[in-house]
Amino acid sequence: MRVLCTVTGKPSHARAMLPLARALAEARHEVLVVVPPELTHVFADEPVTVLGALPVPGASSRVGPKLADTYRALAPVARDFGPDLILRDGTEFAASFVGEELGVPHIPVPSGSGNVFDPALVLKPLNERRAEVGLPTTDDPHAIFRYGRLDCMPADHSFIANPTPHTFAYRQPATVNRDERLPEWVAGLPADKPLVVAAIGTALPQFKDLRPEEHNIPAERWAKYNPTTLLNTMVAGLARVDCVAVVATGGVPVHEESRSEHVHLVDSFAQPLLLQCAQMLLTHGGYNSIRESVGAGVPMTVLPVFGDQPQNADRVEELGLGVRVRDVDAAEIAKACDQVLQDPAFTGRARSAQRRMLALPSVAGAVAELEWAAAHRSPLRSA
Repeated sequence: MRVLCTVTGKPSHARAMLPLARALAEARHEVLVVVPPELTHVFADEPVTVLGALPVPGASSRVGPKLADTYRALAPVARDFGPDLILRDGTEFAASFVGEELGVPHIPVPSGSGNVFDPALVLKPLNERRAEVGLPTTDDPHAIFRYGRLDCMPADHSFIANPTPHTFAYRQPATVNRDERLPEWVAGLPADKPLVVAAIGTALPQFKDLRPEEHNIPAERWAKYNPTTLLNTMVAGLARVDCVAVVATGGVPVHEESRSEHVHLVDSFAQPLLLQCAQMLLTHGGYNSIRESVGAGVPMTVLPVFGDQPQNADRVEELGLGVRVRDVDAAEIAKACDQVLQDPAFTGRARSAQRRMLALPSVAGAVAELEWAAAHRSPLRSA
């Protein structure tokens, strides 16, 4: 079987694709991964072919005119490769167009923004792009899910806002990089207080030097939600909590007045591994972080910023897996963290969700399901 995988999102989206691409290759399928050049490193040293041939459309242009550019870059590669199956990032719609053209199953891999958009709202702009590149339009908003979709959460804990038929849920591996390990200094942290893991993800730190006026971002909003303010407020909030905290800064500067002795700052860490020995995650609400936290049975405090994060934060509260922080304020962060750490019911519900996730098929089970869909050119069987 020949499998075409496409990603145009952030590195976290590529890392969500990686376990599937790897498992398909290890099952002796031929895998071609097509991404923007800056994402090729995610698939380095893997048993797949990687081609950095896609433009970066930007989050606001997923269904805009640049989608046609992505299609035009991808289509000739796909025609030459002749895939039996296409796996795409959740909002990488050019791959859906290619699947429609070639008549092969095209199935989205879970991603944050791909979980929360409403297919009915993107039908018109997607039809405009179909017409632009010479493809037939459709009246079915779920055409992009014609062959089903993948999920990494149990059905009763799914973060998909608009469920569709033929959704196959599988368990993502706990770690993506095979050689991940924690630094030795982590073992020396005090164990008589709860360990809190905190991070603002991989996308937000890239915006620390952004000029808001060039992107029509209101100055008042940017003053509160820029990466430096967010991270410093999180660090200052954790300074008020009776815990041991490890914070991934992503290279964002932390001011001296925000620091405290029990809050340890590092550029990055292997978050899935550290979560295995943590009692809480303080997060921006990215889907990968939430999935990893549920997989580790760890409750959350969520301070969302943009995209799918506010909806993810609300879903965390709805499921009783944590608390949403509703303002960028150190006192509010500390209050929410204390609430989660001091109420064992949050941990109990997180552990229950973890068990449900552990009962899902492994990534090898997802490969078997994808093989069936490709062989029969039919939707995924599991709903």
